[in-house]
Amino acid sequence: MKLSELLKNVKPIAIIGDADVEVTGIKIDSRQIQPGYLFVAIKGTQTDGHRFIPKALELGAKAVLCEDLPDEKASGVTYVQVASTETAVGPVATLFHGDPTSKLKLVGVTGTNGKTTIATLLYNMFRQFGHKCGLLSTVCNYIDGEAVPASHTTPDPIELNELLERMVEAGCEYVFMECSSHAIAQQRIGGLHFAGGMFTNLTRDHLDYHKTFENYRDAKKQFFDMLGKDAFAITNLDDKNGLFMVQNTKAQVKTYSTRQLADFRARIIECHFEGMYLEMDGREVGVQFIGKFNVSNLLCVYGAAVMLGKQPEDILVIMSTLKSVNGRLDPIRSPEGYTAIVDYAHTPDALENVLNAIHEVLDGKGKVITVCGAGGNRDKGKRPLMAQEAVKQSDRVIITSDNPRFEEPQDIINDMLAGLDARQMKKVISIADRREAIRTACMMAEKGDVILVAGKGHEDYQEIKGVKHHFDDHEVIRECFAS
Repeated sequence: MKLSELLKNVKPIAIIGDADVEVTGIKIDSRQIQPGYLFVAIKGTQTDGHRFIPKALELGAKAVLCEDLPDEKASGVTYVQVASTETAVGPVATLFHGDPTSKLKLVGVTGTNGKTTIATLLYNMFRQFGHKCGLLSTVCNYIDGEAVPASHTTPDPIELNELLERMVEAGCEYVFMECSSHAIAQQRIGGLHFAGGMFTNLTRDHLDYHKTFENYRDAKKQFFDMLGKDAFAITNLDDKNGLFMVQNTKAQVKTYSTRQLADFRARIIECHFEGMYLEMDGREVGVQFIGKFNVSNLLCVYGAAVMLGKQPEDILVIMSTLKSVNGRLDPIRSPEGYTAIVDYAHTPDALENVLNAIHEVLDGKGKVITVCGAGGNRDKGKRPLMAQEAVKQSDRVIITSDNPRFEEPQDIINDMLAGLDARQMKKVISIADRREAIRTACMMAEKGDVILVAGKGHEDYQEIKGVKHHFDDHEVIRECFAS
């Protein structure tokens, strides 16, 4: 495709060279450049892509999209200067890959918690309806059943459009996508056309990147601001930021709630570890999920399916067959009669939701032992809050290692313990070795108790000093049961 065609939705400051040069590929990683490619130099959070322009040219790049023009310009190379390459790369990648979202119904979900569950359940539901579907999520990307491993919650704009183009080629009609705050702020979803968007909730997370809660909130809101008038926006009325998210959207707004009047409503009739019996929009349905937060997730799924044209009765029939996403409230029964639950909860709010769900089922008839930690090189401010939340709703707490990354596990543990007073500390022990922490919890548990192992969920690794070591909470728990 000619470079001039790729620039149709971009406003260049300057073009130096042949604007009609043929472009055979686009990359933001100079190591992936091949002859005839366009190299996009992005000023990232870790490094500046402009430093790698010489490397891209060495590998055969015929054009460069940049913010700062290099002093020395290679002959036979076209340079396009723009105000923001981060903003420009999305529209350019969209055109190069044939504007895939004009041929798909793309539905995005954003918020702190629930994104993976909602996107995955919609993907599974619409496949049961008989549609070919795509999924873009934290756990894994899918092209109508074909798994494509995920490296980020939302891929970069080029990888994203490559995946969407493959979905079009595979005959997909719908794509369900998690939209992280990083992806929205970094314009990774720029140039895409969304049929609808959903807001789950907003609590403290990713402040290491966004710096303030207001920046984090506003990044989420940008997603709804960009929706067109032909789209729908579904928001959670039970979250104080629910209406704020949609106050400037052009999309058709719908609401959901478990507590007040809304377009989509639900309440719990009965709850067990095997699932719940709900009343949803005046109809009763049995589901294989527990917890009030999952009622909200299911309501969001229901609302999106209705807005996408499905009949309520048909939606509920399929909803009753759906199962939880891997690593979200996964129960494992021990031979001794206690239950271990693996969950991805890695924010104070998510931990509170999971512990509430456990107490709703236990109803005071067993103890709760919580094993949790916090990730390294991430928002340090949430560490003491995580410990406080765990202590508030648990009989015993074991603070341990999560993904320490480049920090010392004990330093992270100390940050968590700093949030507890002397009375709270009586409930707590700390064990830096996660395997040993889980084993200790299993030794403490008695018949009827519940162990919550929080923080990693579906992850099958621990990241230590930049290296990923195999570690799966599910496997460790089963090893403890066997021994």
